[in-house]
Amino acid sequence: MKSSKFKKAERLGLSAAIQTVFRKGKKYSCNGAKLFVLPNGTERNRVVFTFPRGYGTAVERNRSRRMSREAYRQVKGNLVPGHDLAILVFPGMDSFSERMDQYRILFGKAGLWVKP
Repeated sequence: MKSSKFKKAERLGLSAAIQTVFRKGKKYSCNGAKLFVLPNGTERNRVVFTFPRGYGTAVERNRSRRMSREAYRQVKGNLVPGHDLAILVFPGMDSFSERMDQYRILFGKAGLWVKP
């Protein structure tokens, strides 16, 4: 059975790499979130969760980031590998079920969702 832990190698961490995904990546949006996708030529997806300026307090941002990571961890097994992903989350829709719905919509639009 595959591990569903969110590993460090799955994180998109370098600022230059993140900026490249925002500049060159294909954009998909739904109510409350945007997804930027760029092929990375590897066997795994790397992801970063970002928020616009003025997104609540640090506590709200950190809670939303934790929820975003957990929702991604739940769906990552259903995604096509080999992409850098930047997920821009807007304030408002901050429940776990809403976040899961956003991911299903965004990854479906991007053609990354593989039906189990």
